[in-house]
Amino acid sequence: MSERPVVGVGAVVWKDDQVLMIRRGNSPGKGQWSIPGGKQEFGETTKAAAIREVLEETGVDIELLGLIGVYDSISPDGHFTLINYAARWMNGTPVHGGDALDARYMTIADIDSLEIWADVRAAIDLSRTLL
Repeated sequence: MSERPVVGVGAVVWKDDQVLMIRRGNSPGKGQWSIPGGKQEFGETTKAAAIREVLEETGVDIELLGLIGVYDSISPDGHFTLINYAARWMNGTPVHGGDALDARYMTIADIDSLEIWADVRAAIDLSRTLL
């Protein structure tokens, strides 16, 4: 485990009335559904990291709409500071890549049927105010 928090950046991507979701391929939350995102790289802005991670994990180009929030996740898996943005689909069809096991658009009803982290659900709900 690192002695410093890892910065993770994600995006709630909307296409019409659906949200782009990925099934996580790595811990924390391996196998769970979440929003696309990943680690910020040295020298990269959080906005650039969000755009890059969505493209790497899903093949989808996005436009960022604004900051949703910053969350801390501290568990046996490590300490993560998570920065989430709201975004709009610009181009591309979801195809999982990077460390995502699956990528697809889901309705809110679909998402309601999943067991997802409370912070992910809060980010999805808050992102609607930026559309």
